[in-house]
Amino acid sequence: MAIKLYKPTTPSRRKTSIVSSSDVTKTRPEKNLTFTKKNFGGRNNSGQITVRHHGGGAKRRIRIVDFKRSLYNQVAEVVAIEYDPNRSARLALLRYPNHQKTYILAADGLKVGDRVMSSREKIDMNLGNRMPLEFIPLGIMVHNIELEPGSGGIIARSAGNGVLVQAIEGHFAQLKMPSGEIRLVKKECLATIGAVGNPDHGLVRYGKAGRMRHKGIRPTVRGKAMNPCDHPHGGGEGRHPIGMPYAKTLWGKHALGVKTRKPKRWSNKMIITRRKRNRKEGQ
Repeated sequence: MAIKLYKPTTPSRRKTSIVSSSDVTKTRPEKNLTFTKKNFGGRNNSGQITVRHHGGGAKRRIRIVDFKRSLYNQVAEVVAIEYDPNRSARLALLRYPNHQKTYILAADGLKVGDRVMSSREKIDMNLGNRMPLEFIPLGIMVHNIELEPGSGGIIARSAGNGVLVQAIEGHFAQLKMPSGEIRLVKKECLATIGAVGNPDHGLVRYGKAGRMRHKGIRPTVRGKAMNPCDHPHGGGEGRHPIGMPYAKTLWGKHALGVKTRKPKRWSNKMIITRRKRNRKEGQ
């Protein structure tokens, strides 16, 4: 898998790139594992826009992904690697001995013909196998990790993401997140061996506004280009600055450097080291 560059036949093509689909082996999804995605254009049930800049986009079908993988101790064969328009990662189509098919996140390096398994016990350390954290050796990259046993994976599910198993102490496993945060997770929680596939996804250059419209993202107007009655940054002459000591949202709230995590949240005790701070925070 690699980044594919286009010849500069037009101005927009000059900067356009995509992720090569050479790893995709099946173009049409399993129809019984999908359903139609409804487009609400960022509006709620009364028709009011509650999320700006949403609308349009190409028609999609939602793939039903098995994040729990609760068919334990059954060897499944990877029959296809597929593209999913709703996420950055690739999907792997599994077929079990009873001919049941499910979608899972494709680990980086997983190929058609490989065999994977999910278990509550210790099994082989093959790519794509799923088992409790307590049985995974230290220094191994994992993804699709549960926060509570049996709840399904919710950590490290986007393209290229992986979590490093650093230690197993007592009832918890110590994990290093992609953000740099180090936190504790119950060692009974399941995790899948390997990092998520399609690691080049973040290197894509969209090149033109039309590709964002295909994703359902409408244009965004800068606050400083508006009038004072429309945005706190509005007004002034020419290409002026925002005219205030800190950036604000459309409703006058702080836009940068604001802590959004509740200070008394119960899971704070599970975090050993906080994530690295963004340079813009606190300015």
